[in-house]
Amino acid sequence: MFGLTSLGRIVALPMIAGALLISPAEAKKSSVGGLYSISVAGFKIGKGTLSLVVQGNAYSAKVSVEPAGIGTLFTTGKGGAEASGWLVGSKVVPSKYRMASRASNLDFYVNLNQGSRNIRSMEVAPKFKPNPERIKVTNRHKRNAIDPLSAALMPVRRAKDSLGPKACSRKLPIFDGWTRFDIKLSYEGTKEVSGRGYDGPVVVCKARWVPVAGHRPSKESVKFMAKANMEVWIAPMGRDNVLLPYRIAVDTKNGRLLVEATKLNIDGVGNDQAAR
Repeated sequence: MFGLTSLGRIVALPMIAGALLISPAEAKKSSVGGLYSISVAGFKIGKGTLSLVVQGNAYSAKVSVEPAGIGTLFTTGKGGAEASGWLVGSKVVPSKYRMASRASNLDFYVNLNQGSRNIRSMEVAPKFKPNPERIKVTNRHKRNAIDPLSAALMPVRRAKDSLGPKACSRKLPIFDGWTRFDIKLSYEGTKEVSGRGYDGPVVVCKARWVPVAGHRPSKESVKFMAKANMEVWIAPMGRDNVLLPYRIAVDTKNGRLLVEATKLNIDGVGNDQAAR
């Protein structure tokens, strides 16, 4: 449950027909560096780092996860992922996603090439063993889907919507290379946070995991996760119209899984769009 791929589940398009062209000299740049703590039932089991750069409409992101504390008692895993793509209005349009990790003595690898929010081609290892009960992932499930890391970026159309209900009014259609699922968010309220590199309001969203394909409906873990309590706190990343997770909480059979920022370095402000 606590491997890198599982954290991605809970927790880019070649050029859009040439319509979006980044001009580095003209497009303002925002960046975020973050350290995150991963704990279960109050015990620290892992730590993660996040690096995100947005320049004009283009973004690139990297994340890494490794065990910490008593993490060796769990299959916390170790590895990293990177993604890139474009922000178009309130939508994320990924281009590339790569993930490599090791957990439970297994190596995991995913390489997704994406375009127009569709999965164009993919490499994944290991593959699922054949099982007649598993809901097959078809081409239909790879349309209008994004990778787990790109899903962490949550743009809104207008800056004034970034700290209200519209920040949570979204469904994240995620494909991680093995399974297709939705994360449905709904507005809970706002909170004030401070002391970790960001002082200010965060939007609290209630979250629900909805399996779509690639899973086995009879598995107890699938049934549990479909009903589990989840919550995401999201904060502005230096551009008022783009938010990213500050805190993710998920109830698991082993206790509450908590991924929380311990230090954020946010650099750059501005809403400028790329030259067209």
